[in-house]
Amino acid sequence: MIALNDPTTLAVTGVVFGLLIGSFLNVVIHRLPIIMERDWRIQCAELAVSPAPTFEPLSLLSPRSRCPHCGHPIGALENIPILSYLLQKGRCKGCGKAISLRYPLVEAVTGLLFGYAAWRYGPTLAGAGTLLFIAAMIALTCIDFDTQLLPDDITLPLLWVGLLLNVGGTFTTLSHAVIGAAAGYLILWLVYWLFKLATGKEGMGYGDFKLLAAIGAWFGWQMLPLVILLSSLVGAVVGIALIVLARRGRNVPIPFGPYLAAAGVIALFWGKSLNQTYLGLI
Repeated sequence: MIALNDPTTLAVTGVVFGLLIGSFLNVVIHRLPIIMERDWRIQCAELAVSPAPTFEPLSLLSPRSRCPHCGHPIGALENIPILSYLLQKGRCKGCGKAISLRYPLVEAVTGLLFGYAAWRYGPTLAGAGTLLFIAAMIALTCIDFDTQLLPDDITLPLLWVGLLLNVGGTFTTLSHAVIGAAAGYLILWLVYWLFKLATGKEGMGYGDFKLLAAIGAWFGWQMLPLVILLSSLVGAVVGIALIVLARRGRNVPIPFGPYLAAAGVIALFWGKSLNQTYLGLI
């Protein structure tokens, strides 16, 4: 029986649970954009009054995961987080082609963050909310890197869950959460239009507005300056590194969502202390 008051046991349980959730997040990251694209194609066909395209049934739960190269079904022993990747030396048992390193990395990062969250918050409502927030941030980060999309299927429920959690003041007061949601959206909306008016180009997508609104709904408007500052700094550093080291063109768009997500996780764990330090320096 799990000792719910033992921090070490909670941390280990959180890591194990996080590894399992990380494995599922890999499915979400891969399949959700495909499902979204199929829905868009069907809707476009309906608008054009043309035959709707047909696809193999696909959801987040079925069919069973398989190799994207050869279609080899992934068995239970091949789907053990991290361990299966190491035992198979990072290659598919069916065709021998390399498996992306991102799969075990997503599992490892999810496990570590879940373990820390479980150790810090314990079996509380805040702890459960923290795990949900972390999982959403990891999924959004990888999807945005791959597709430059931040799905409404994740950002909008995340916003509403944040508001509901704060009805009882889980992370902040409800009034601060409501203002945070509105301010988070409007701040990036204004930046978007100012940049577009000045340059004639779109500097970011509407998904970024919704993600910052969700972060504001979880932690209140007081966290928004810190989140914007951190995400801008990390984004600038990574962007410059890609241009200089990877010789990426300046006109190639860089997703902003991953940096907002990273800043959101930092705000989750250390936002209050960072804000106090920042205000103290001022």
